[in-house]
Amino acid sequence: MSEHADLGPELRALAQSILDRIDPAVRAAAAAAGGADGPGKCQQVWCPVCALAALVRGEQHPLLSVIAEHSVALLSVVRAMVADTDSTQRPTAPPPDEPPPSGPSRYQHIPVTVDE
Repeated sequence: MSEHADLGPELRALAQSILDRIDPAVRAAAAAAGGADGPGKCQQVWCPVCALAALVRGEQHPLLSVIAEHSVALLSVVRAMVADTDSTQRPTAPPPDEPPPSGPSRYQHIPVTVDE
């Protein structure tokens, strides 16, 4: 297990590198979706065929706008998760020979003896 101790920081650095490379492309696509020539012929919000046709023609479509907004928001969430190093530290479990913490609990230890 110790040979993979630095895997977390390496993965975090890789994720940060990927985010840095795709962030400009996602933001440019979001800006292009919001600043298209004008509304397309079809304005049905959840029609992927019409959204694709509008994308090809350079027109604005509600689905493209929703995807653009959510893509930028998702990228921000992933970036925040990668940057958050405190949450990657897992709390250590108590050693097995320590009794469980006292306090209100529904657990009740019942001793069991087996007669042979």
